[in-house]
Amino acid sequence: MNADAIVSKVWSYCTTLRDDGVGYGDYLEQLTYLIFLKMADEYSREPYNRDVGVPANFNWKSLTSRKGAELEIQYATLLRELGTYPGMLGQIFTKSQNKIQDPAKLARLISMVDETDWVILGADTKGSIYEGLLEKNAEDTKSGAGQYFTPRSLISAMVECMRPEPEQVIGDPACGTGGFFLASYDFLVKNYKLNQKQKAFLKHETFMGNEIVANTRRLCLMNMFLHNIGEMDGESPISSNDALVATPSTTVDIVLANPPFGKKSSMTFTNEEGEQQKDDLTYNRQDFWTTTSNKQLNFVQHIRSLLKSTGRAAVVVPDNVLFEGGSGEVVRKQLMQMTELHTILRLPTGIFYAQGVKANVIFFDNKPAQKEPWTKEIWFYDYRTNIHHTLKKMPMRLEHLQDFIDCYNPANRFKRTETWDEEKNPEGRWRKYSYDEIVARDKTSLDIFWLKDKSLTDLDNLPEPDVLAEEIIENIEAGLESFRAVLANLNTTE
Repeated sequence: MNADAIVSKVWSYCTTLRDDGVGYGDYLEQLTYLIFLKMADEYSREPYNRDVGVPANFNWKSLTSRKGAELEIQYATLLRELGTYPGMLGQIFTKSQNKIQDPAKLARLISMVDETDWVILGADTKGSIYEGLLEKNAEDTKSGAGQYFTPRSLISAMVECMRPEPEQVIGDPACGTGGFFLASYDFLVKNYKLNQKQKAFLKHETFMGNEIVANTRRLCLMNMFLHNIGEMDGESPISSNDALVATPSTTVDIVLANPPFGKKSSMTFTNEEGEQQKDDLTYNRQDFWTTTSNKQLNFVQHIRSLLKSTGRAAVVVPDNVLFEGGSGEVVRKQLMQMTELHTILRLPTGIFYAQGVKANVIFFDNKPAQKEPWTKEIWFYDYRTNIHHTLKKMPMRLEHLQDFIDCYNPANRFKRTETWDEEKNPEGRWRKYSYDEIVARDKTSLDIFWLKDKSLTDLDNLPEPDVLAEEIIENIEAGLESFRAVLANLNTTE
């Protein structure tokens, strides 16, 4: 059975469980537990004969040999106990719970997982199956899972530009379900003939990340494991710690990241009257250029600290990082001073599962300290003006970003040619601005556009009615989300 057939089979059973109130995310979690245990069972047999740390009283057979209430009790006990173990095993089962209340349906799901020999499936096949399930989960926008899912076309384009090399360490301080790690893994396997030492490094030492949400971290670890990254009985490459709390203890060669959307970091606490209140969270770090509660600006500062002196980064950031005053201006000036901020890709709306996001990718190379700013010019690619994408009818694909990749010129980014020309090609999407031009702008704003929005002047260039309707709905939903956030903040601070 090929990957698509297995995805279809596994996912079709979710429809049955949804009638019992089991959502996409809960279903995917249960699958993660069961596939992990099934693979542990397969590894314990010929020809592997490995002990991967799952105790006999909580192994796969302990589930397949039980039915009814006995199965339900065993499964709940197994989840609770395995979450106390160290390493990858404990991380997979941390805070795990049984969300399938009907023992008969749980038994059917176990039987379905039991029908597939997971270990003998190739890493490509297993990875495709799980990635397919993660994407279906992200499409369920009501669950909020989409905020942890970066469009794979964007990830692939960023990896193509960064071109990781064997034995480089790749970090992501907010790794979600691990999309950047997996795309980097695929790039390295596809573009290099790796020797045994490089293969071992790729499997065990290449990736390190943080993910504070237990359920998302679990999905990330399973996603990586199914792609042949890490060991079932090894240490977890993903930390549960908040990456922003402390200066990094180790540095990396490359950071590829899409930090979580949402402008402010905050923590909820109970006051003396027993009421819930929310307080803005600031991180007082010696390595930060400025202290702020703006989560995005903190991630940009942290990522710079996470890089080796020769390290490189590609980071998705919302528009406010490019234009906000105060701490935002401090971060932009310091980033241009201390690193070579060389490229900005302006992204269209309609490509993220989180509604109404206006985002960009900033590319910068870390540098040792010097008096003169490292940034001499910044190249901009405007893939927003007059571009229309929607998640379903007109999704953004890698080929849509191919022109940007070509302009970026990953083989030698120091040899670039502008496509914009005021007289010959005023429609060109690729142009550069000098350091002096940028620092002369109000608040050192990087929020730069030069193309004319045709929809404002030419009715013939309006998108199709269904696309326009989707854009209007997205903007309304984004506005509603903003109002809900304001209301929630008022309710917790009254």
